[in-house]
Amino acid sequence: MRKGIIRTILTVVVLTGAWTASTQYNKEYFFHMGRRFMMNDDYQEAIRTLNVLLRFDEDAYEGYFLRGIAKYNLDDLLGADADFSSAIEKNPVFTIAYTYRAITRSRLGNYDDALKDFHEAIELRPDLPGPYYSRGVTRLLNQQLEEAIADFDMFIRQEKKVADAYVNRGVCYLYLKDTVRAYEDFDNAISTNREDPNGYNRRGALRMQQKLYAEAESDFDTAVRCDSTYLLSYFNRAMVYSNTERPLLALRDFDRVIELDSTNALTYFNRAIVRSQIGDYNRALEDYDRVAEYSPNNVLVYYNRAMLYTRTGQIRNAIDDYTRAISLYPDFANAYLNRSYLRMMMNDPSGAREDRQTAERKIADYRSRLSDSTYSIYADTTQKFDKLLAFDAKVSEGGSLDRVADSNAAGEMNMKLIPLFKFTLMYPDSATVARNALYHAQRVEDFKQKVGNPLLVLSRDDTNIAPDSLVVMGNDLQRRMRESGGDSWIVLFQHGITQSLIKQYTNAVNTLSMAIEGNPSNPFLYINRSTTRAEMIDFISSIDNSYQRITIDSDPANRLRNASSRTYNYDDAIEDINKAIKLYPNFAYSYYNRANLHAISNELPEAYDDYTKAIELNPEFGEAYYNRGLVQIFMKDTRKGCLDLSKAGELGIENAYEALKHYTVIEHD
Repeated sequence: MRKGIIRTILTVVVLTGAWTASTQYNKEYFFHMGRRFMMNDDYQEAIRTLNVLLRFDEDAYEGYFLRGIAKYNLDDLLGADADFSSAIEKNPVFTIAYTYRAITRSRLGNYDDALKDFHEAIELRPDLPGPYYSRGVTRLLNQQLEEAIADFDMFIRQEKKVADAYVNRGVCYLYLKDTVRAYEDFDNAISTNREDPNGYNRRGALRMQQKLYAEAESDFDTAVRCDSTYLLSYFNRAMVYSNTERPLLALRDFDRVIELDSTNALTYFNRAIVRSQIGDYNRALEDYDRVAEYSPNNVLVYYNRAMLYTRTGQIRNAIDDYTRAISLYPDFANAYLNRSYLRMMMNDPSGAREDRQTAERKIADYRSRLSDSTYSIYADTTQKFDKLLAFDAKVSEGGSLDRVADSNAAGEMNMKLIPLFKFTLMYPDSATVARNALYHAQRVEDFKQKVGNPLLVLSRDDTNIAPDSLVVMGNDLQRRMRESGGDSWIVLFQHGITQSLIKQYTNAVNTLSMAIEGNPSNPFLYINRSTTRAEMIDFISSIDNSYQRITIDSDPANRLRNASSRTYNYDDAIEDINKAIKLYPNFAYSYYNRANLHAISNELPEAYDDYTKAIELNPEFGEAYYNRGLVQIFMKDTRKGCLDLSKAGELGIENAYEALKHYTVIEHD
């Protein structure tokens, strides 16, 4: 449906404005091409094209609007919000921009501002049905159920053939405990579009809630026939199978859900329970391990896994998991009681007594606070935790598990920085020429001209020259060194490059050091020696880690425990960059490189400062925005980090949009 809406917009939006005859064609061309790329779902290319348009005309509000849609589809929600805001600033009566900014803010969890935007859109065009539907969805998410129903009513009066409107209104009625009207709306959704699985799934979920399992199963069967990739129907049908004591069928459907979404923690949790019920304890433990990986802050995971560890005789592991559960929820009486029992088994009577006394205090406190449902879930010693959990916590009457796509645990992120810049050798092609043109600096061009090698470029890309060709180049440079008496820093510099490219790092560092002796005031020589030293450390580290993994233990669980404790420092590489900066203080790429070295040394504030300096010197430095964004995310400033990633994507760094899918800030009330 989203794509359909976007395509409709793209067909009606027209670029307007009083342009001169000499520039009008270009502007219209870039607008047309940007829209064409979007129609083909090539959103990154659309952004690059619209960037050109906006450089022609900073007031082209439609350009900001289209670029906002492109960013929205790349899950760059903060960037989309900024572009829709720019469109509104340029044209305060641009109704559809208010609507799309509202939708974006709703996805970000910023419901109050989203509702303000919907109000503006409806004030401007009260005759349009779309804003009523979208506002209804936002009000539903914000639990303004009566108001949401009113919006869906307004939409349905004008658009009677949209099944999702009936579904969403039915959900509102369901939350209001009006199951009669909920059924009516789910039935209307099905009659409106019999090929849409959503209506069947919603009606089936309501039937399952009312323990009408046969009818629910029939609805889920139909939903699956409508769409074989509709995850929720497989999940819900598995719940029906489990509740009707057909565990093997339940496992089959849970397997299908995981096939469709391999990071769905809730499904692993439920599959672990079913596997435990049929005695498949080892595979159940594997599932709980996955849950702990994807939802590390959910107390039930550790509690349930602890019980399973106890059942399989792994007492120490069970104690560790109860301890983890208690650390996450200190009032968890059941966990204290169970740990007390296990500590007694491990000949720790004092620890067992302390746990039992703590549990008794928690239980007494619980009984005095029965009205606190959140507290009671974990303190009630009679509570059963081995129940299947549904997607809807209100249906399951229990907790829910986070999805890995929606959250990332601190310390679990993998910071993959865009690499260092260096002078390297590369055959020219259209891609590298275009990319390397971004890094123009007159002093660099003068340096390249002095070296006189047409293959020399400043780049962060890997060389496209084959190793055997590099060896030939190196041999030729060696011959020239002998002929010149070994004192030409230009030849030494180039030979150092060829040595580093074939991973002869020690020789490369020595050769570059000789080049520096011949020309100690040249900053670029220090930059390359710095990158070579850093690459040597990374290479040695990778060999060490590989050796450790192969020779110590082939078991993945033990690999982590037996990982090498050897550490490496980048002090020499940083010192070289410091010298380069002293010689050429306005070169953005030196600060970028030093920032990378600080980042991988876990010196994040220093890295942030250097990336910021690099951006000040080169405001179009996409790589610096990208890496600074990752650093800020690691420093727990996720919002600012995502804004940097958005800017990086806008400047052509394609990896930025993949990162944004993981780290985009979702605000909740």
